[in-house]
Amino acid sequence: MSAELPVVGIVGRPNVGKSTLFNRLVGRREAVVAPEPGVTRDRKAAEAAWRGHKFIVVDTGGWSADGDTLDGKVSSQSERAMGDADVLLLVVDLTVGITEPDARIAAMLRRSGQPTLVVANKADSGTRDDGRWEFNGLGLGEAWAVSALHGRNVGDVLDRVLDLFELSADEAADDELDETDEFDEFQNAAAPDRDGPSSEDEAPVDPEAAVPAVAIVGRPNVGKSTLFNRLIGDERSVVHDQPGTTRDTIDTLVETEAGPVRFVDTAGMRRKARVDADTEYYANLRALRAIDACDVSLLVIDATEGVTAQDQRLAERIDAAGCPIVVLLNKWETLDAGHREGVLGELARRLHFVGESPVLRISALTGRGVHRLVPAVSAAMEAYESRAPTAKVNEIVQLAQSVQPAPGGARVLYATQAATQPPTFTLFANRELPATYLRYLERRLREELGLAKTPLKLRVRRR
Repeated sequence: MSAELPVVGIVGRPNVGKSTLFNRLVGRREAVVAPEPGVTRDRKAAEAAWRGHKFIVVDTGGWSADGDTLDGKVSSQSERAMGDADVLLLVVDLTVGITEPDARIAAMLRRSGQPTLVVANKADSGTRDDGRWEFNGLGLGEAWAVSALHGRNVGDVLDRVLDLFELSADEAADDELDETDEFDEFQNAAAPDRDGPSSEDEAPVDPEAAVPAVAIVGRPNVGKSTLFNRLIGDERSVVHDQPGTTRDTIDTLVETEAGPVRFVDTAGMRRKARVDADTEYYANLRALRAIDACDVSLLVIDATEGVTAQDQRLAERIDAAGCPIVVLLNKWETLDAGHREGVLGELARRLHFVGESPVLRISALTGRGVHRLVPAVSAAMEAYESRAPTAKVNEIVQLAQSVQPAPGGARVLYATQAATQPPTFTLFANRELPATYLRYLERRLREELGLAKTPLKLRVRRR
């Protein structure tokens, strides 16, 4: 997502259809939508396009002047989005009329002086359009009657957004170039690169395609969002001691010493039997999709509660997805020596199947130990993408067989690495190999090729 693209911020009080409009603008179900208020809590950004013009759309939680600490943090996120946007869409409910929160948000926007369009949502038919005139009283210009759910009149709003983008660009521009400078700039842009291949010789490369994605996963209330904010250096996710605060996946691109990394904060996942609301169901679904799409998963475990059965199930799910795991024991500083030994024992017993995956003892709140996270992710990624020469693979397998032959006369005749991400080896054998012997060969390949920090797959073919 380019930082140079203009930004459209969607703001308003809770339950007026902001996330529905967000999904409509980006053209897919990017944000979780549910009929109850307060579903969206964090700022969520995605790229959209209209009539060939690209821009960033930012969804926000409902702004509220009253409420508890959590509501205040959600409102703070909304106010930050107001300050960062080039154009704001104030979404109101046409079927309800102007409410006190609508008027207070409008007053804030009038003081800010930012270009704002009032979007009177839920105008599902033309018979309701006359209700938009009431919202002209907010002092932000003529209101637009739309239906975010059905897409009615949304295109007209986007046409006006593009006009506001052009007005903002004109106001920010310096004095116009004279004809000579303009001609020189055109020549420089049009001239081919004499030192390298022309653009016709190379296909365009998406710079974000090669950026590794790192998903932060775990049970509710283990410190995922606190860690996410620590890693990106910003209060991007709402943090609260109430379990289930995060409702959707939030991602941010961060420049690290190892290069750019996309960190993805996910909702806390519970057992299906304990998921009792549609919102939580879809939040879990988004988290699982993030695991499947990521390059590395950070499994955050609350060290004060130890390694639970749900932590074990999540690790199994990540392992099945085939991506490397970095285990993070959060809140480690709160444990005494006896409890620390017990947690490490539980870790070895319950998560033995993750092999020698890195285990970091951290404090997301204070930042202690977090500096070791990026090097651990880099090492896991390097092993995840590594490829070994066929000669080396055969040498390791043949030596392992000479030290410990397979039972029943079984033997690997030939071996090769067939794929990466994760490293996958194909073994051509004269007969079926027992599972215990495959684990033995896997351990030898890990040791000799330095693959302890990544998943590894073995496939056997009979010859």
